[in-house]
Amino acid sequence: MATEQMDGGRALIRALEAEGVDVMFGLPGGAILPVYDPIIDSSIRHVLVRHEQGAGHMAEGYAHATGRPGVAMVTSGPAATNIVTPLCDAYLDSVPMVVVTGQVPYAAIGTDAFQECDTTGITQSITKHNFLVTEAQDIPRFIKEAFHIATTGRPGPVLVDIPKDIVDPTNPRSAMTWTDGVEMDLPGYHPQTEVDVDLIRQRPTSSGPPSDQFSTWVAGSSRLGLPMRCEPWPN
Repeated sequence: MATEQMDGGRALIRALEAEGVDVMFGLPGGAILPVYDPIIDSSIRHVLVRHEQGAGHMAEGYAHATGRPGVAMVTSGPAATNIVTPLCDAYLDSVPMVVVTGQVPYAAIGTDAFQECDTTGITQSITKHNFLVTEAQDIPRFIKEAFHIATTGRPGPVLVDIPKDIVDPTNPRSAMTWTDGVEMDLPGYHPQTEVDVDLIRQRPTSSGPPSDQFSTWVAGSSRLGLPMRCEPWPN
């Protein structure tokens, strides 16, 4: 399995590329600024907006037009609160969207730092899920999980809040090891079950025990063209 040393900002962009992101909408600011350097060398096209609310609504429109999750990226504090309206709209309309927000350095959270706000607390009720990244190593997994959550079941927005020190290449806390094929760690997520369900979907069968409804079961299965398997009565 291939590994590579990199900083959290570069890992974030690579993780987005791994999810097939080709365009994102955003407005740079202090806490998220280190992520903008890796964008230059990536395949992702960044659409610069004039207001964070516009980034969120553009991501919504992208999702409507393409059927894929829209991606928006803004900085901390007032930028994060500006994107609350699009998040709420996407949540109520079941629009898949992944929003990345900058945050003050992790050690400064809770100290009333400049442009700090409780982004995960504010957005808890208007997102399917939100993440606060505390270690750079978690970025690839959280991004993968964010896209999975946004697109499965009832679609909706997911937010990933990332402290500045975790994406700043000059900060030791941003150092991480990229590993291809990172696995998700979500409650109830069972990859083998999904494979089994896909196989059943491709070649379904019909099974049932002997009963007074036997003839109805046979007729229904035959009409659908399903192979039948008769189960014995339990002992």
